[in-house]
Amino acid sequence: MLTDAQRSFLREHHLAVLATGRSDGSPQVSTVMYDYDGTDIAISIKRYTAKWKNVLRQAKVGLVVNDGRRQLIVYGTAKAVDADPERMELTRRLFRRVSGSEPGPAEQLKPLLDKQERTALRIIPESAFTNE
Repeated sequence: MLTDAQRSFLREHHLAVLATGRSDGSPQVSTVMYDYDGTDIAISIKRYTAKWKNVLRQAKVGLVVNDGRRQLIVYGTAKAVDADPERMELTRRLFRRVSGSEPGPAEQLKPLLDKQERTALRIIPESAFTNE
């Protein structure tokens, strides 16, 4: 469970480091943009990336959000999303969070996501701790 302070910290930021597990057990880390809506964390990724393949194999992930010396580490389970309308919902949500505007109509966005092989992750936080 996240505390109110942890939920606020997640909402105030949108850049994090995502950690997934490679098939040999070693960690794979990537800087990602995210949106936290109070329930889950949305991340847009491409189908051919290591993080996508890693999540398909092992859904447990870690996410580190830094702000200077302060950081929040979130552990959770990721759901790999590659089908619409859920993929579109997560992408739109993330786009609004990061850009502050709407991404455009679905009939324009869907072909772009398909061409870029864009998918999404929906991460359900299970535990977190804060370092300061």
